[in-house]
Amino acid sequence: MNKNRCAWPANDQLMIEYHDKEWGVPVHDDRKLFEFMVLDAFQAGLSWSTILIKRENFRKAFDNFEPEIIAEYNQEKIDKLLQDAGIIRNKAKIHATVKNARAFLDIQKEYGTFDQYIWQFVGGKPIINKWKTMAEIPAKSPEAEAMSADLKKRGFSFVGPTICYAFMQAAGMVNDHEVGCFRYNELTR
Repeated sequence: MNKNRCAWPANDQLMIEYHDKEWGVPVHDDRKLFEFMVLDAFQAGLSWSTILIKRENFRKAFDNFEPEIIAEYNQEKIDKLLQDAGIIRNKAKIHATVKNARAFLDIQKEYGTFDQYIWQFVGGKPIINKWKTMAEIPAKSPEAEAMSADLKKRGFSFVGPTICYAFMQAAGMVNDHEVGCFRYNELTR
């Protein structure tokens, strides 16, 4: 049986699986939130399918996205990552990941959890949008702009409003499934 879903996964099995199981599901686990921050930063300028294809490689290369470990990366580890063909070998994004891990840990110290901090930008619960088509979905929002400004102030890099909005979609802070998509109703219940 074919399910009615958002148009963006097209016929890509990996994208369909991500759409059907993860995209838009509210995330409150700090390690998973950090994973989405890392992946969304690496996605800048690339397609999401490129990131999904390399996701397991990223997981191995970046110590299962454990910010405590990544925050301690030295130049030797960074050089090793720059040689890893399994990930996106972008020097600025790799350096940003290390820097962001340190800033992430600072937020955890201040708020108790990163989850507590990040969900304040949407008042603690997902924003439910009512888009009929992909064309209606914005690239950013006022909440993403506020998040971006605050993260930058706290020392994060690769957290512009567009990246923050993609993060919000991935982490379920917004439900941007099209209203005709089977996941829309599942996630608005």
